[in-house]
Amino acid sequence: MKIDGNAVRPGNVIEHKGGLWRAVKIQHTQPGKGGAYLQVELKNLKDGTKMNERFRSSEKVERVRLEQKDYQYLFADGGMFTFMDTATYEQILISEDDIGDDAVFLQDGMDVVIEFHEETPLGISLPEKVTLTVTGTEPVVKGQTAASSYKPALLDNGLRIMVPPFVNQGDKVIVATAEREYTGRAD
Repeated sequence: MKIDGNAVRPGNVIEHKGGLWRAVKIQHTQPGKGGAYLQVELKNLKDGTKMNERFRSSEKVERVRLEQKDYQYLFADGGMFTFMDTATYEQILISEDDIGDDAVFLQDGMDVVIEFHEETPLGISLPEKVTLTVTGTEPVVKGQTAASSYKPALLDNGLRIMVPPFVNQGDKVIVATAEREYTGRAD
């Protein structure tokens, strides 16, 4: 579907220069001389490279619609991740390269959304928050009572995050997957 160059929004996927790109950030710019344009930061869905592009309102851009399906993560084997379609029970394999850094959050039985373009999986969308266990943390330094004092912690998936001083080894914490930050303690 063709759209005007100034109608691109963050999250839109467009076909540009022979590849599929997701708009990450946009900025409307109106220079003193010449016409206004939209400065767009694009991320390639295949290899993760980024580029900045300018689109004027007179330009047409091909917006791509992605199909989203619900899948359940089953297991990993040799850099390949197996997912099962929750409606048809069919299984697909996605490489670690296609999933990227989000692979660290995958847990057995986790429900994810996989985006497809013409039957080719492009990537996964994780739940907003996941529960992980703290496997190691440093003791609190006495006298460090600033309102926002945090300490480093190692989680059971290998991720390092900053946690409040009251979180100890063995505690379960809730982590926001997009920001990779501590959001609370799990019950």
